[in-house]
Amino acid sequence: MAAEDTASTRLGAGRQHLRPLKRRGLVLLRLTAIVFAVLVFCEFLIYYLVIFRCSWPAVKTPADAGGLGTPEPVLRAMFLADTHLLGAVRGHWLDKLRREWQMERAFQTALWLLQPEVVFILGDVFDEGKWSSSQAWADDVGRFWKIFRHPPHVQLRAVAGNHDIGFHYQMNTYKIKRFEKVFNPEKLFSWKGINFVMVNSIALEGDSCDICSGAEAELLEISHRLNCSREQEHRPQECGDRQRLPASAPILLQHFPLYRRNDANCSGEDAAPPDEKYTPFKERYDALSQEASRKLLWWLRPRLVLSGHTHSACEVLHGAGVLEVSVPSFSWRNRNNPSFIMGSVTATEYALAKCYLPCEDMVLTTYCTAAGGLVLLTLVHAGLVASPFHFGWNMLRKFKTTPGTSLEPLSFSHSLFTMRPVVKDSHSQGTEIYRDFP
Repeated sequence: MAAEDTASTRLGAGRQHLRPLKRRGLVLLRLTAIVFAVLVFCEFLIYYLVIFRCSWPAVKTPADAGGLGTPEPVLRAMFLADTHLLGAVRGHWLDKLRREWQMERAFQTALWLLQPEVVFILGDVFDEGKWSSSQAWADDVGRFWKIFRHPPHVQLRAVAGNHDIGFHYQMNTYKIKRFEKVFNPEKLFSWKGINFVMVNSIALEGDSCDICSGAEAELLEISHRLNCSREQEHRPQECGDRQRLPASAPILLQHFPLYRRNDANCSGEDAAPPDEKYTPFKERYDALSQEASRKLLWWLRPRLVLSGHTHSACEVLHGAGVLEVSVPSFSWRNRNNPSFIMGSVTATEYALAKCYLPCEDMVLTTYCTAAGGLVLLTLVHAGLVASPFHFGWNMLRKFKTTPGTSLEPLSFSHSLFTMRPVVKDSHSQGTEIYRDFP
């Protein structure tokens, strides 16, 4: 009998010893689940929740206006700018990891949800292309194709920026050819009856250097071809037997914006901050020169211009009402609220819409809030801090023990789980008077 009592005592002690271990394991499991849920939300789900709200803008076609004939095909184009993939010199591994993961998840989510047909990157694809070695360049290019991978039916094209090939005094033929080997060097791109002209802004210095002279000669040739496409019905003999382009005013794509004094007239939540709006733009550095801007508008007669470089949004009307849209940076490294432009384009019309990506401060706030909650739960479990639920229950018990006070649930218009004190007035002849307590 004594042996049985001893065994029973040992078994009870063992069970009591296991209970704290089970509680600790349960708490650890809960903390792990919370951490996993926060990571999944901040690194995956948030991109779907934010980009899901974006949609392609509707574009007018002759059929919409009551016209007859076959509707014009609509091209869905994404325009993004200034990705600035960090290089080997200035790129800290943690900064690379964070910014490149953000761009990868944003781009891949946009591809899956929006399904564009063509993607244009408006310069400064890389951050250190202007001085990177051959090996560093190859590494950066490999990371780029991993981040911006896309199915074969989606075309991706890019124009050179000052960080890709350097400013005019840093630019050379080797860097230009290296960039064009990665991205299609074709400057005139036509699809679904729509002409796109892709310009090397750095080569429009206007000082008659070999690269600049070659770039201007190429633009003059493109101008001639575009004019032939517009006038082929009236003067077909002037265009010869060359392949004719669609008779559509082009869309001009470049890194530098056309000349403007500053961003003072730019507005919107992703425009330049107030302390930068009135800073004068330097020609050939912050924007194209006035001369180069006039040449482009005169030679190409575009119906729309899209540019990057400033990292902020802006809309400017040039000349006879030609709209230029400056596309903000796609990277958290340059903006808290990056975005891209969605364009529905036909041969004669276009419609643009902006799609915002998750804000970096919102993600960081979520992480900080979750971390604070985890610390609080850990302290409560360790007994170092009283549970807020126990504190609330003790407050309710104090109200309950007050003379003449009882606890009843609120009506359905408030909450089924919230209690409020009810005071019975002795002068009300049995009628209960409800009073809200602060």
